[in-house]
Parts: sequence; C-alpha cells; structure tokens
Amino acid sequence: MLIHDVRNSLVDVDVADLNQLKSDLNHSQPVDVGEYIAQLPKKQRAIAFRLLNKSQAIDVFEYLPLDVQEELINSLHDVQVAQIVEAMSPDERAELFDELPAKVIKRLLQELSPEERQATATILGYPEGTAGRLMTTEYVRLRQGLTVGEALSKIRRQDEDKETIYYAYVTDDNRTLVSVVSLRQLLFTFPDVYIREISSDRVIKVRTETPQEEVAQVMKRYDLIAIPVVDREERLVGIVTIDDVIDILEEEATEDFQKLAGASGDEAAFSSPLVTICKRLPWLLGIMLLYIGASSAIAPFQSTISMVPVLAVIMPLFSNTGGTVGIQALTVTIRSLGVGEVTPKDTLKILRKELLAGLGTALVLATTMMLLSLIWARPQERWVALIAGMVMASNTIVAVALGTLLPMALKRLKLDPALISGPLVTTMLDTIGFLTFLSLISVALNVLHLPK
Repeated sequence: MLIHDVRNSLVDVDVADLNQLKSDLNHSQPVDVGEYIAQLPKKQRAIAFRLLNKSQAIDVFEYLPLDVQEELINSLHDVQVAQIVEAMSPDERAELFDELPAKVIKRLLQELSPEERQATATILGYPEGTAGRLMTTEYVRLRQGLTVGEALSKIRRQDEDKETIYYAYVTDDNRTLVSVVSLRQLLFTFPDVYIREISSDRVIKVRTETPQEEVAQVMKRYDLIAIPVVDREERLVGIVTIDDVIDILEEEATEDFQKLAGASGDEAAFSSPLVTICKRLPWLLGIMLLYIGASSAIAPFQSTISMVPVLAVIMPLFSNTGGTVGIQALTVTIRSLGVGEVTPKDTLKILRKELLAGLGTALVLATTMMLLSLIWARPQERWVALIAGMVMASNTIVAVALGTLLPMALKRLKLDPALISGPLVTTMLDTIGFLTFLSLISVALNVLHLPK
C-alpha cells in the first residue's frame, strides 16, 4: 500500500503533505484506500474521502464498512451522495439501505434514476438472507434468435457496466431462462452461428427465496463464479456473483465460530468497549444460569466430597475433558453441515464413526484418569480411581454422541445448528458427569462400606 501515512491530524497538515496524500489516495487501489479511510479517526474520514476524485470515490465507497458508509452519507453534500449511490451496484446499494434510517432511504431513492430505483426496490422487496436479497440485476441477457456476432455486438454496446460478463443468460420473449453461454464460447465461435446452437440448457440456478447459505453451497459445489436467480415462473430476475458468496461464507463462518464460543455473532475486533460489554454480558449471564444446573448436581453431595477430599481434585478433570471432547465433535459436525459435506441423512454414519473414535479416546482418557487418581488419592481413597475411570469413559462416549446428534437434530428441524453453543454442551456434560460420578461414590460409601 503506497498511501502517504498522515494520520495524526488531517486538519493541521501542511499543503505539501495534503497534496501528496491526495495523489497517493487517487493512485492506490480502491480496496486499500477504503481500508485506510476506515482506520482513520471518525472526524478525519470525511476529509480524506473528499480528497478523492469522483471515479475513485465511487469505487472506494463500496469497499468501506457499512457504518463508515452511513457516516459519510450524513457528512457529504446531497449531490455527492446521489452520485455515489447511483453508481453503486443494486445489491450493494440494497445492503447499504438496510442500515440507513427510513428518512434517508426515502431521500436517496428520490435521487436515483427510475431504472436504479426500480432495481433497488426489487431487491429490497425480498426477505433478508435469500438469493433475491443477495442478487444483482446487472447481468448480460441475450435472446434466443441472436447470432454470435449480434450477441458480441450487443455486449459491447449495452453491457459494459454489467457486474460480470463471463456468462450470458439466454431467455425467451417472456424472460424465461432457457440456457446459458460463456464468453469463451462466444469469442471462439463463428459470428454467423446462432446462440441456441452453442448454449447449454443444463442451467444451474436458484430461486429468489433460496437461503443464501444454500446459494453459496451450490456455487461451491459446481465451481461457479455466478449463478442465475429465477422467480416462481422461471423468469430470470438477477444473478449472484462469487464476491457476494465469499462474503456470505466469511459471515457464516464468523457467526458459527462466535456462537460456538458463546459470543455475539456481530461483534467486531474494533468494537467499542461499551458495545463489547453489551454483546458479551447477556451471553455470560446466560452461561451462569446454565452452570446453575451443574452446581445443582454437586450441591446434594457436599457431605460426600467432605468425606473423600480427593473428589475436589478429580472433578475439574471431568468438566474440562468432557467439555472439550463434546466441543470437538460439535465443531466438526457444525462445520460439515455448514459446507454441505453431510446432511441429517448421514446422522447414523457420522455417529458410528464418532462413537468408534470416542471409544478409543475413552479408553486412553479413562486410563489416564485412573492413574492420576491413584497418584493424588490417599491410600484409603484409591478405590475412587476405578469409579473415576469408568465415569470418564462413559462421559466421553456421551460427549461425542451429544456433539453429533444435537446439531444434526437442529438441522433436521430446519434450525441453525450453531445454536448449540460450546458452553451449553459443556454444561450438559458437567451435569451428567458430576451426577453420575458423585452418585456412584455415594453408593460405594453407603452400600459397600468402603473406607473414607
């Protein structure tokens, strides 16, 4: 990145530095300029943005975070804002409008050309998280009766500003999607050949109501850089491009990862301390409530623990080890469901694999637990090692089963598998493990009259 780094105060820098910064900003890649402006202090972003020429400002704007875009809209003149918003692709514009107040959206819509206003309204009319909301209406459409020469001429004349021209979509007079042809095919075919002779009618497509995660999976499966979107009448209404899918995959992976850790799915690294507190505190309080279950399992056995003190040393191992085993299985299952590697139909196959792996793991962990218990226990308490090993083995098997079955069950119910967070699984395993372990210890003390 070649941008001249002037960050301390853009207001007080001398003319030479400001001119150098202006030159650097206008000769750098838009994505780098967007990153630079986003990292500036809030009061200096508008100053830096005003140093951009019109074409660079339009390109840079789409690379800025949504909150910075909103901030600039409020600080720039209406004419500048109208030019920038008009030049945005319909899908990017719709994403921006989702974050703006209704008053601002109404004002901006009035400034748009009729064509752009209609395209934006169309996208905003579809539910969030669907292909309709994600798509762009800027695509290359060809009619069946055109020759290759006529098609290329049309693309040169009319489709210069389309989001992608790698594919052209062939429709009939009712805009029904009929076939698809690649730019490569058009370039290497004689001009007098008809489009219908070289286009493929095996079109991979999605509907406007298709969830965005499914769109991403389809494009990944078939290695597509764009996929057409049709309505219920099979009419072509837009396309989803690879850059949007990459954003989806990143968002979904981030959201799943944060949910698994018991954190908010929309917290960023540079969020303010207040935002961080507001995002994390509800989760932490919820986790405390969950752990009441595990604590309640221990409470009735306080006298048992006082009689066999080594239990206080052993029990944290159940908690940490069992929880980790459960989260490992949970993470693998959620990830596999997320990328389409498995479906709920594969539940028994995956469970069988996890149980076999869990059995081997359980034997090693149980043996380790027994050895540690023998080391830590007083001579009269060494009988605890046998029960500790048995419970560790059983808890490991239960952990892999829960980590596999819970997300699979949610997926079958058409819910987000990531709703099963790590703390939830850990708490369930703690409750089961403590209750089983302490119950068996109590039975051994009371019924078998083992030494205390």
